[in-house]
Amino acid sequence: MAMETLLPLAEQVAVLLKQRRETIAVAESSTGGLISAALLAVPGASAYFLGGAVVYTRLARDLLLDIPQAALSGMRSASEPYALLLARTAQKRFAASWGLAETGAAGPTGNRYGDAAGHSCLALAGIAERVITLDTAKSDRLANMHAFAAAALELIAHHLSQ
Repeated sequence: MAMETLLPLAEQVAVLLKQRRETIAVAESSTGGLISAALLAVPGASAYFLGGAVVYTRLARDLLLDIPQAALSGMRSASEPYALLLARTAQKRFAASWGLAETGAAGPTGNRYGDAAGHSCLALAGIAERVITLDTAKSDRLANMHAFAAAALELIAHHLSQ
C-alpha cells in the first residue's frame, strides 16, 4: 500500500472540509506523518490543513503538544483515552474545527504496554467525538502504518459525509 492508496481518501476529506469551511490539525504517532502527508498531497491543502505533529516520543509530546502531566494521569499511549486526548489537544492548540489523532504499535513487535503489532487507536475531536481501535493482526510495520493512516482518514471522511 503506497501513498497513492491514501490519496483518494485524503481528497475526499479535503473536499468535505472545504465544502464545510472547516479545518483540521493532526497528532500522529506510529503513522510517522503519513496522515498529514496524505492531506498535504491534495492541492489547496492550505484551505483546511492547519498543522500536525508526529508525537512518537514523550519528548515530542511535551514539546509539540505541551500536554500537562496531570492530564496524562492513569493513561497510557496506544489507548483510546490517550488518542482522544491527542485529538482534543491538537484541535485546541491549532484552533481547528477538527483534531485527528493516531497512536499505536506498527511493528514488527508490540509495544511495552502489551499491545501486539498492528494495534492502533484513532480519535476525532471537534463538534463531535469518535474513537476507534484497529487491530490488523499483522507484524508488517509499513503495511500497518498505511492501514492506520487509511483508517484515520476513513474515520474523518465518514463523519464529515454524514
